[in-house]
Amino acid sequence: MIQSLKKWLKYNLANTQIRLILILTVSVFLIILAVSLTSYYTSKSVLQEELSEPQHQMLQLNMNVIDDSIKESDQIAIKVAVNGNIYKFLTNEVQNSYANISELYQLLSTLIGSSKYVKSIYVYDIARSSFIALPQGYSSSKLMFVDSEWVSVAGEFGDKMTLIKKRQVPEGAGGKGSDITLFRKIVIQGEFKGIIAVNLKDEDLFAKLNPPVMNNLNRMRYIIDEHDEVLYSVSNYAFDQEGIRQALSALKEDGSSDITYQNRELLVNQLKSPVTGWKYVSIVVQDSLLAKSKKVRNTVLLVSIAALGLGGVTIFYINAAAFRPVRRLRQLFSAYDGKSSSSERIDLEKLAGELLSNHAHLAQLVQESMSEASSKLLHDIYTGNLTGKRDIKEKWSRYFGKWTMTPVTVAILSIDRYEAWSQTFSDGDRSLLKFAVANIVAELFEPQCRIVCADFGKDKTAILLQPHVAGSQLKGKLVEAIEVVSRLLKFSVSVGVSTAQTDITRLKQAMLEAENALTYRLYQGYGQVILFHEVSGHEVTESLPMESVLNELTHAIEAGDEIASLEAVDLIITHIRSQYEYPSAAISFLQATAERIAQVRPAEEGVFEQMYERFDTLHIQDIQNELNTRVIPLAQRFRRLIESKDFIVCQRMIDYMKQHLSEPIGIPEIVESIGISSSLASQVFKQEMGETIYNYLTQLRMERAAELLLKTEWRISEIAVMVGYQHENSFIRSFRKFKDITPGKYREMMRIRMDSLLE
Repeated sequence: MIQSLKKWLKYNLANTQIRLILILTVSVFLIILAVSLTSYYTSKSVLQEELSEPQHQMLQLNMNVIDDSIKESDQIAIKVAVNGNIYKFLTNEVQNSYANISELYQLLSTLIGSSKYVKSIYVYDIARSSFIALPQGYSSSKLMFVDSEWVSVAGEFGDKMTLIKKRQVPEGAGGKGSDITLFRKIVIQGEFKGIIAVNLKDEDLFAKLNPPVMNNLNRMRYIIDEHDEVLYSVSNYAFDQEGIRQALSALKEDGSSDITYQNRELLVNQLKSPVTGWKYVSIVVQDSLLAKSKKVRNTVLLVSIAALGLGGVTIFYINAAAFRPVRRLRQLFSAYDGKSSSSERIDLEKLAGELLSNHAHLAQLVQESMSEASSKLLHDIYTGNLTGKRDIKEKWSRYFGKWTMTPVTVAILSIDRYEAWSQTFSDGDRSLLKFAVANIVAELFEPQCRIVCADFGKDKTAILLQPHVAGSQLKGKLVEAIEVVSRLLKFSVSVGVSTAQTDITRLKQAMLEAENALTYRLYQGYGQVILFHEVSGHEVTESLPMESVLNELTHAIEAGDEIASLEAVDLIITHIRSQYEYPSAAISFLQATAERIAQVRPAEEGVFEQMYERFDTLHIQDIQNELNTRVIPLAQRFRRLIESKDFIVCQRMIDYMKQHLSEPIGIPEIVESIGISSSLASQVFKQEMGETIYNYLTQLRMERAAELLLKTEWRISEIAVMVGYQHENSFIRSFRKFKDITPGKYREMMRIRMDSLLE
């Protein structure tokens, strides 16, 4: 069908008259079409600008009014948050103090009465799950508070101080249905203590959004939040949700667009509030405004189509008259019985020329498919999809018919540092670069070898070589090939080369030999040509150290000892180098080492994700560097963790001392509070604080006693009990030891000094 169409076009375009008519017809059609579309879209653009500007201004005014109302409500929430009675409510042990609750009622009542947008205010204590709210009152538990389902919003704040959400209000909570609520954090001394919920009157808040009637246009305005939930909408026309979704998806960067939905032309405008993040959207049906423009457009389009049809009729007439001889020729050729007349010989030669051209094209396709089939044969042998000797010989004779009985050699090219290389390029670029590598090698070898390339995936490309002359040396050409690749493509490759094989059923063996030779890149470095017969005699006398060396490395990391960790890595690499291990075994062990390092994580970090590089395309020095870069931060992390644990233990002991300063506690009670032995606690405390636990506790008691002596009139015996001493004399001795003065003298001396300062 396609070929027939091409021939028809070829024959028609060869006629000068048809070409002229076709050019004139298409030109007239395009001119009329351009005029119609230009007039339509120009008039449409003008009308949309005239309509869009007032819509945009109205949205801006509405948004500003609502944003000001939100800011006003947020200021009310801030006044509640900083109020001293709120601080008492959230921090005092006795929360339902009558005086404090009364003052809070008065505060909330005043704030609600001062704003026409605020319906009610809740204050929620996160730690005790209690509420103080107006008009609901005080509730000691969220189970007793009717409208408490919103408290889970505490987990949504993140770094924000405020959230604004639409939520469902249950019955019995001063109303039912939906509410717009402003939530604000209450943070005391850096700790998230509570939440203020300011419930807004959405009808009053969004009253300005109602659009005025203008030109009898059907329109809708609505507000959606950051999660694409409709907060409020007002309309004099029924828009379904699908129409709204398409309108939003079609919005341009400037916040306006026009779409066609259910044969209706819609003009969409949107503004985003910098205060709330809400989207203010206006949708207007503009069908009536565009009706006349569409009528003009359709009329001009019909004229252009009529012109195009007239040209087509003319071409058809010319075609019918001009191609009668061609149709006759086709009839004669189809009925040809081997006899030909001289009058038709020229036409038959033309048709024969077309047949020969088609044949050449098919031959080229066959040649290309043969190349792909031969590459697939190598890939199937490599992957094990083709193992039978008979099948291999049969496909070899089919795809490699021009090859001789000369021995063949397999070379496997591998991209050095493949993981880093693959991260540098996209998937498409990687495929092109591997194709370029194969082309470079083929160009260099084709004068003296038959060659087939096959992509073995990831870093590997296989090259099957058969020299035109038996005994040709291939290493020199391969060295030249990798030098050209490095110079032109700016990355290096290494090559493993098999021994020559005369039996094509042993191609799998040759591939394994080339891969084995390639593994010695671990020791020999990058950009090398490694022959299998040069490394096949490699023997190893000792096995690799396994669990003991890995355990030593793990212990050094967990001890936070960077030097010992690096020495353990160096010991592994040194042993592998000195014993000249099999590359496959060495890489496997190094990979296991990387996995062991990846599994070493401080307990506080939780579940880890295994991420480590494949080492089979790296030199051993790069592998050592890679292991070092993973070991050092882990050891540093463990060291910081060890150090920070001791400090935290000391702080917990100090906190316990301060909380029980008035009790006759000693070292046993302090140590028991943190759950470790007395000897370890004393050692850690002395190391971190530079003082014994007993002396530090005594210092805290004496400082508290000095404060009480100065600020109160309590007797010394009473102060002694308040700082944990049961006997006054013991307290006096301790105070004199630390202050070099008795408690009574200290009170007298400090008060004289204070009086002199006041004078």
